[in-house]
Amino acid sequence: MNTIKKIIYGTLLLCFSLLPFSACQRENGEKKTVRVNEVTHSIFYAPMYLAEALGYLEAEKIEMELTNGGGADNVMASVLSGDADIGFCGPEAALYVLIGGSTDVPTVIGQLTKRDGSFLVSRTPEPNFQWENLKGKEILAGRKGGVPAMTFEYVLNQHGLQDGADLTLNYDVAFNLMVSAFEGGTADYCTMFDPVAYEYEASGKGYVVASVGEASGEVPYTCYIAKNSWLKKNGETAEGFLRAITKAVKYIQETPSATVAPYLLPYFEGVTENAIAASIDRYRAIDAWRTELSMTEDSFNRLQDIIENAGELSRRATLNELVDNTYAKAVYREVYTN
Repeated sequence: MNTIKKIIYGTLLLCFSLLPFSACQRENGEKKTVRVNEVTHSIFYAPMYLAEALGYLEAEKIEMELTNGGGADNVMASVLSGDADIGFCGPEAALYVLIGGSTDVPTVIGQLTKRDGSFLVSRTPEPNFQWENLKGKEILAGRKGGVPAMTFEYVLNQHGLQDGADLTLNYDVAFNLMVSAFEGGTADYCTMFDPVAYEYEASGKGYVVASVGEASGEVPYTCYIAKNSWLKKNGETAEGFLRAITKAVKYIQETPSATVAPYLLPYFEGVTENAIAASIDRYRAIDAWRTELSMTEDSFNRLQDIIENAGELSRRATLNELVDNTYAKAVYREVYTN
C-alpha cells in the first residue's frame, strides 16, 4: 500500500471510529433529508419556507421534504407512524399522546408561532365588528379538539358567548375543506389563514372582520414535534433545522415585506407578490412569530387553560413533560450573538 493510500485509509478509519456513519456522510457534503409534515400551508409559516429559499437549511446540509397533513391529528399520526421525522402543528396533538400514556411521546423542540394566525371572514362588510355580532350565527371554526377551534371558542367565551346557546360552531367540516365549504354556502362566518383570507377578500367573496390571534393573546400555536427515538439518533440534525428556522425568523422580522415576497412565490403557486407581502405585513402586525423558538411556561399554561375551557383536557401536564427547549435556546444564542 503506497503512502497516499495509507493516508486516505487512515483518514476514513478515523472518521468511522469517531463519528456516526451519517455524520461522516454530512462531512463529505451529503445532505440529510428531514421529512416535515405541516398542519396547513400558509404565509403564517413563512419562516420555514424562507429557511429553505434563503439557503439556511442547505448550509446545515439538510434537505426538507415537506408534506401537508391537513390537520394536527393527521400530522401527529404521520409522526407516530414514522412517515414524518418532524411534525409541524399545534402542541395539543403531542399533549393528547402524552396523556394517553404512549411509550414514545413526541417532544416539542421548537415553537414558531405564538398566537392564532387565522382571521374571521364574514359574508358581509362589518367595519365596526364586535364579537357580539356573532350571536345567532354559525361559524366554521375548525376541527373539534384542535387548537384553532379551541382558541376561537376561548375568545368567544371571553366575550360571554357560548356555543350552542348564543351561536353555533360547526365542527363537521375538515380543516382543509373549510374555505370551499364556506364558499359553497355553509355558515355565516369562517376562519381563514393568509394568504387565503387576503385573496378571498380581494376577490370580493368575503370580508376580514377580526384577527383571532389579536383577541386570544399569546399561546403556543404551531410547534415542531419529533419522537424521542428520532431525536436520540438525530439531535444534531434537529438543532441544525431549528438554527435555519431561527435565522429565517430574524430575516423576516428585519426585512421589508416587498423584499421577502419574491422568495416565497415558488411556495404559493398562483398567489401574487402583493398578496404575499400584504399577508406578511398582517402577521407582523399581530406579532405572530417567536424570535427564540422556545416555549414559555406561561404560554404552555394558557394553552392548557384553552383546552380545559373546551372540555378536551383530562389532566394537566408540566412543561418539562412535553417540551425540550435545549435546541431552541442554543441556536438562538448562536444566531443573535454572532
